[in-house]
Order: sequence, then C-alpha cells, then structure tokens
Amino acid sequence: MDGSVTVITNPTVSVRVSSTVSSFEVNRRFNRGITIAEFKSKLELIVGTPAAFMDLELFSTSDKLLQKLDNNEALLGSYPVDDDCRIHVGIDSSLTPHGEFTDLSKVEKFEISDEAYEKRADSIRNFKKNMKLGRFNEENRAKQEEALAKKEEEEKVAAEDIAVGNRCKVQVPGQPTKIGTVMFVGTADFKPGYWVGVKYDEPLGKNDGSVNGKRYFECEPKYGVFVKPLSVTVGDFPEEDYGLDEM
Repeated sequence: MDGSVTVITNPTVSVRVSSTVSSFEVNRRFNRGITIAEFKSKLELIVGTPAAFMDLELFSTSDKLLQKLDNNEALLGSYPVDDDCRIHVGIDSSLTPHGEFTDLSKVEKFEISDEAYEKRADSIRNFKKNMKLGRFNEENRAKQEEALAKKEEEEKVAAEDIAVGNRCKVQVPGQPTKIGTVMFVGTADFKPGYWVGVKYDEPLGKNDGSVNGKRYFECEPKYGVFVKPLSVTVGDFPEEDYGLDEM
C-alpha cells in the first residue's frame, strides 16, 4: 500500500426543499451530478414554479444562508450541499410580475352544481357511496347516533344530580383536577347538550361566566369555566387555605 487515502462521496444527497409558494417543506434525494438547470426542472414538479423564474438559495442544516445557486451550468455537487441542507425556491421578481404565482384570485375556478356533481360517476362522493364510507355507511351512522343519544342521556342524568351552590371537583381528561363551586347547570347557546358552569377557587378557568356575550353566572375573569356534567363530581371539597391571613 502507498499510504494514500481515497475519499468516497455519496453520489446522491438528501435535501429539504422549501418555497415562497408553500408553507411546507419536503424531503427529496437528488443526484449530485446533475446541473443546476436540470435540478430546477426537477423542482418544477415539487413546487410548481417554472424553472425560468426560480431563484435558489442554499441553507445549512441549521438554516444559515450559505449562498445562491445561480450558475445553471454548474453541477449540484459543486456547491456545499450536504444531507439535510435546505434549498429555498424563490421567485425572481425581476423576471415575473409580483404575485404571479401566489395570487389565487387569478386562478380560473371550476364550479359545478350539487345536482350535476351528484350525477357524476367519477366523483369522491360516488366513491364513498359505493364503498359505504363516512355518512354513506348507514350501519355505522346508526351506531354513532345511538352512542351520541346514549351519552346525551347520561349527561342529562348526571346534570340532574348537580345543583347550583354545590362544591365540586372537575376532572377533564389530560388536565389536572380543579376545585370550585357550581354556578350554573343546564343547556347553553354556545353548544348543544347539558353544561355545568363552575367558578374555580383559583384563576384556572377560561372566562368570567359569560360566553359569546351571554352571561350565565358571575365571577372574576379566568375563574369561570363550562364543562360537561360527567366531568363534575360534587362533594365536600373545602376551599384550600393558602395562609394569606398568616403573615
């Protein structure tokens, strides 16, 4: 052996592609041996911007701007493009009118009446009908309606055992248990079903007893909340003493 070292470079590179016409990034792998012109042609299918109007910028893996990819004859691999770098596809404003590819008001829209759409055999709606998906699955829909009616009955029964003035604890899945006083029980305008209005002992709520301009009970801001009856347990829950009178 002559002691020489051979450096092998991966012929392809995986990069993140972003653009001014979309808020999403996509990951794609490209051959380092293609020219920037060829690279732009491939990007057309990803971002929808014509290659002639592209303005490419190369960012590092930490999203630091490195340089522009402005030589169409150069190879992609001649630039410091590494795996997980980001290439941003902008629009060269000097070549196209402002907003040419972002102003959706200029896009011609296809409209069809609901009656005409109903008759089409190649529509998503017809596909769902044939496959009995979603609202077209009468058996599943009947089960969902039955389950909803059962839960509403359970909420009604639970609400009947809760009275204004009861001390209670509120246990909502994914949230810590909170203690307060029942201030309202019944139906409300903001959502269907039965609701319990609670004034928490601490400012852990969402309102002051009013929702959408309608008042259901009185309390200080951030102390009030509305929860479903099944989340409420009434009992002897004394208000905690935080020692504010013991200085």
